Amino acid sequence: MLVAGIVLFAAGALLALLLPGHGMFLVLRWSGLLLLAFAGMRGRSLTYWIFVAMLVGFELGIDRPEFAVRLRVLGDIFLRLIKVIVAPLILGTLVTGIAAHGNLKKVGRIGLKSLIYFEVVTTIALFLGIGAINLTGAGEGVHLPAPAADQAVAPTAALKWDDFLLHVFPENIAKAVAENQILQVAVFAVLFGIALTLVPEKTRQPMLSLAESLAQTMFKFTNIVMYYAPIGVGAPAPVLPRPDHGEL
Repeated sequence: MLVAGIVLFAAGALLALLLPGHGMFLVLRWSGLLLLAFAGMRGRSLTYWIFVAMLVGFELGIDRPEFAVRLRVLGDIFLRLIKVIVAPLILGTLVTGIAAHGNLKKVGRIGLKSLIYFEVVTTIALFLGIGAINLTGAGEGVHLPAPAADQAVAPTAALKWDDFLLHVFPENIAKAVAENQILQVAVFAVLFGIALTLVPEKTRQPMLSLAESLAQTMFKFTNIVMYYAPIGVGAPAPVLPRPDHGEL
C-alpha cells in the first residue's frame, strides 16, 4: 500500500508536468495520498505522518489555493509553539550542563568541542539550504507587490560591531525571553551556570534542581508539540504557478 501510494502520487505529479490541464492526474495524486494515509494507520512513525502531511499541504496549495490560505493559521500556531520552546529549553539545559559538572576547566573543554561541532553542522546546513534553493528554483516567478507610499519601510542604519557586541548581552533576562532573543538568553545561561558553580553546594543544589526540572519539563513540552507537527507542516500556503512552466 505504501509503495502503491508513492507510485500513484509520483505518476500523477509527473504526468501533470508533461500534460497539464487533465483532471485525471489530480485523481491519481489524491488516490496516492489516500493510500499513504491508510498505510500510516499501521503504526507509522511521526516522521512518516509529517512527510504525508507535507504532500497533502502541497497538493492543497496547488488545487485549492483559496482554501489553503484559510489553513495558514494552523501553520502559524505551530511556529509559535516552536518559538516558545527555545528560550526556556536553552536556559534550562545550559545552566544544568554547566553547573552540574562543578569543574569549570572540564566545562570549558566541553564548550569548545560543542562550539566546533555547532560551527561545522551550521556550515553544512547552510550549504544544503543553498543547494536546495539553487536546484529547485524556489521563488522564481513570484513578484511581491511594492509597499504603499504610507507603508514605506524606513531605511535602517548599518549595524556596527560595537552595537552587535552590546546587543549580545542582555539588560533584562525577562525581556530577552519575551522577545525571543536566543543569543542573549544563551549568554545569560552560561554566566549564570558559571556563577552557580562558584557557590557552595548547599546553595547551588536548589537552583540546580530547578534548572534540571525546567529542562526535563521543556523536553516533555517539545514531545507534546511534535504531535501537532503534521498539522502545522501540512497547513499549506497557496502555490503560485511559475509563468515559464505553466500550472500543475
